Amino acid sequence: MYDYDLLVVGSANADLVIGVDRRPGPGETVLGSDLAVHPGGKGANQAVAAARLGARTALLARVGDDAHGRLLLDSQRAAGVDTVGVLTGGAPTGVALITVDPSGDNSIVVSPGANARLTPEDVRAAKALLASARVVSAQLEIPLETVAEVVRGLADGSRFVLNPSPPAPLPAEVLAACDPLVVNEHEARVILGGSAGDAPEEWADGLLALGPRSVVITLGAEGALVADGASAVRVPSVNVAAVDTTGAGDAFTAALAWRLGLGEDLPTAAAFAVRVGAAAVTKEGAQASFPSLEGLEEIAEL
Repeated sequence: MYDYDLLVVGSANADLVIGVDRRPGPGETVLGSDLAVHPGGKGANQAVAAARLGARTALLARVGDDAHGRLLLDSQRAAGVDTVGVLTGGAPTGVALITVDPSGDNSIVVSPGANARLTPEDVRAAKALLASARVVSAQLEIPLETVAEVVRGLADGSRFVLNPSPPAPLPAEVLAACDPLVVNEHEARVILGGSAGDAPEEWADGLLALGPRSVVITLGAEGALVADGASAVRVPSVNVAAVDTTGAGDAFTAALAWRLGLGEDLPTAAAFAVRVGAAAVTKEGAQASFPSLEGLEEIAEL
């Protein structure tokens, strides 16, 4: 019935990465490593991560008619992603400026570029693409009105997964479609504000009260928490030596979305996704760090 296991609607950026001994404070300049340029963006990352695991994957995104755009298209195709939905032009390709410290933690500033020109009209024009996907995943590095149009255009029976990053207030129609809403601690606290509480279980309860069908909270080295209103389950982490956390959340979300589309329940899919996220932090870069299904055997038995 479906041509694709996963359709990712989202951003495609060139990641400009510099290693630093420590990230600068306000008004401070620090010296860093040589500049490295990698294909990235939350949408493009998710598509590559899913395809590398074996999912039949397509990407709906917009890039500029420039060298960064060609880099991103080449990366998608090399991973096996169908790029029929990738539009070109309207603005330069989006860019993410990333600093990575010795512990592997990163700070990111994004210039959206062409991502901000992915419009609801583009989504409506891709109606056939949405109808051909078992699961549709989105993020918030594209306009929120475009994400809302994705929700309106979902085919009957399709599942919608949203990582609201960077976090922003979400309309009720988008929240109601999320199954699950995938957030990290920072995103949960921003969305919930002063009512967040201190424990992940409290965050999950607060988020579910906003309307999503289910919630997944990623907890870094502590794994993840999944909740659907009936139960909340902790999913343990995998012990690895972190090198670079860039893109790990995208790898997690892609793996989760794919396995949910295969019919796994939320805790089982999250346990698989935790392994994928753990594998991603053991290597530098975003897309370059994403494992194949076979590569996961180095992290844990499937």
